[in-house]
Amino acid sequence: MRMVLACWDYDRTRALQDGRVRPEGIELEYLPLGMPESFFRMLHHEEFDASEMSLSWYTRTLFREPQPFIAIPVFPSRMFRHSSIFINTGSGIRRPADLVGRRVGCPEYQMTAAVWIKGILAEHYGVPVNSVTYVTGGLKEPGRRETPMSLTEDIRIEQVHDRTLSDMLETGEIDALYTAEPPTTLASPNVRRLFEEHAQVERAFYRETGLFPIMHTVVIRRDVYEADRWVAQSLTKAFDEAQRLAYADLAETTALKHMLPWLMAHLEETRNAMGHDFWPYGLDRNQATLDTFLRYSYEQGLTPRPLRPEELFARETLDTSRT
Repeated sequence: MRMVLACWDYDRTRALQDGRVRPEGIELEYLPLGMPESFFRMLHHEEFDASEMSLSWYTRTLFREPQPFIAIPVFPSRMFRHSSIFINTGSGIRRPADLVGRRVGCPEYQMTAAVWIKGILAEHYGVPVNSVTYVTGGLKEPGRRETPMSLTEDIRIEQVHDRTLSDMLETGEIDALYTAEPPTTLASPNVRRLFEEHAQVERAFYRETGLFPIMHTVVIRRDVYEADRWVAQSLTKAFDEAQRLAYADLAETTALKHMLPWLMAHLEETRNAMGHDFWPYGLDRNQATLDTFLRYSYEQGLTPRPLRPEELFARETLDTSRT
């Protein structure tokens, strides 16, 4: 069976891209498309048989009829997001609670990174989701438009089409910015991170919660899955094997395979904090993380009811978590 998979060029998926790992029964064509191109093309045009997908965008499709996709419990992108909150240095914001009542830029209210940031700030720092005004638009180029949403009246969103959020943060037109990637104006003296020692804050967050935020999953077009349901299991096993090879590459000491001089020290520190399988796939070890994300999504008005994690994934894949 031939399948086209759109997924970015990750170390943990590279063995699928170069053919060292071949999914059972599948002739896989791997398209190394960046984000959010692969998401957009899959979401709006269903161009691929399978694709990397924003967890938030995918979750919202489960309330469509018919449902266009089914996911497998594979998570190519994860990231702690305390480092993704930026402020204007003249805004008077010194701590998270100072965000209350402010104008906050956000490329999309519903983007996965923003769901995590809003949820963490509300749950752990006393910044309710409805306590700020969100200004949505392009981070680097003007004109980005968000998919229409039905939100409660207490959520205030303004859209800007003729300016970039990066520039607006520097000039003080917005007080802060929640974003998946740094603003282009980060080098300006007017812009800095809210959590300047973000790595320490993120380690403390993990120690307290055990959560390593999931950004993306992998979805299969529903018609492809319904025609040959075994493809979900086959792809899951292949992603898992490709990740095992990436773990082995990180631990190779004969010669460093990655251009990080203190890679081994960083690897040992990560293992001590998070265990050897610090980027887990499967449902079991991600239950708490997914529960939290789905609760945040519901609390932010993005889903009409709180979903259960098992509702996201092909049932054939739910027994494949690594031991």
